[in-house]
Amino acid sequence: MNQSALIRPEWTPATIALMVLGFIVFWPLGLAMLAYIIFGDRLRGFKRDANDRADKWFSGCRRASRRYNTHFSTGNVAFDDWRKAELDRLEEERRRLDEMREEFDSYARELRRAKDQEEFDRFMRERKSRPNGDQSVVDL
Repeated sequence: MNQSALIRPEWTPATIALMVLGFIVFWPLGLAMLAYIIFGDRLRGFKRDANDRADKWFSGCRRASRRYNTHFSTGNVAFDDWRKAELDRLEEERRRLDEMREEFDSYARELRRAKDQEEFDRFMRERKSRPNGDQSVVDL
């Protein structure tokens, strides 16, 4: 998270001033600012989880609607056969795209994990290379 932002979910002079101003102007605004200060750091994870759940729910609805709409007949057997073949092809393409998206998501997760591991390893190497008297962090 960018820690140089003026308004961030922490007790900074700007956020305190906005909270007080919000309570003065209209109390729900002050309450909203207070909630942002206290719970703002959790919003990113909450938003990601909510989006993932909504995506899964809507993809299930999309699959269900495709399944139910394919049984209607127009009366023309050739057209119905062609339509069924096209819908099956599109469903297969959708399935492949969903699999590719899941693979990419796991790949991106693994990249983030590897980057985090590399940063942690670099920190530990730098920490071990410092003289014992120069440590700025107190070991517990």
